[in-house]
Amino acid sequence: MRFRAVLSVLAGAALITSALTGTARAETSPQGANDWTCTPSAAHPRPLVLVHGTFENMAINWLKISPVLKRAGYCVYALNYGGTQDALIQGTADIARSAEQLSAFVDRVLAATHVPEVDLVGHSQGGMMPRYYLKFLGGAAKVRKLVGIVPSNHGTTLSGLVVLGNLLGLTGPITDACPACGQQIAGSAFLANLNAGGDTVPGVEYAVITTRYDEVVTPYTSAYLSGPGVRNRLIQDACPFDLSAHVGVIVDPVVQRMVLDELDGAFSHRINCLNPLG
Repeated sequence: MRFRAVLSVLAGAALITSALTGTARAETSPQGANDWTCTPSAAHPRPLVLVHGTFENMAINWLKISPVLKRAGYCVYALNYGGTQDALIQGTADIARSAEQLSAFVDRVLAATHVPEVDLVGHSQGGMMPRYYLKFLGGAAKVRKLVGIVPSNHGTTLSGLVVLGNLLGLTGPITDACPACGQQIAGSAFLANLNAGGDTVPGVEYAVITTRYDEVVTPYTSAYLSGPGVRNRLIQDACPFDLSAHVGVIVDPVVQRMVLDELDGAFSHRINCLNPLG
């Protein structure tokens, strides 16, 4: 089990590295996503919108989980945001503007699928940014559930952002080139405004999935939300020997199982840690 978890961490880093070295194209949808002819089923009536994290893009962030969700019977959609069109590095622009991009994309998905609501699944900034959409841009009327994977809900330390930059091979003054990075530092004016009056909005369900070994969103408990309709989940409560960190979670089958459980409404503390998707 420990060996599998270490491989998960290394695989996550390898996926990101491949994106930044050009072996994955940012504009390419991950397998299983963005079939605009997909019709939601009675079993899975809400389409899923996948929201990537800082310095990432849809092609690489969702390379593993998108096909899992598609095979489970969901209509899956993903977008790039917060970067120039087709750039490998996305998710760096002002978060409020990124939330506007998400809003427009959700409207497009709703129009294509002829349903009133979607579910959102986001990684890192992608688990936090949608909360701006829900709170300030009318998203609460169009979203049933937000599942955040290691989301930066209450910010991180600057050292955490530097760690992320180092993991992805980025150097230089990160916050100068990345407005979203500065906005995710604990205590920022953006986060103070986002979290003022409570973490949640009525009518939306929230799930947070995080790891004790998150070295980017620090402390890892800053990912947690408070309020009605919230479930906070720690990977190690289900699988104590899972070592996945901030990047590795995107390829961790345990996390994929947790996401499926949250979307299906089949929450359980019992996960087969050796074969979570079996």
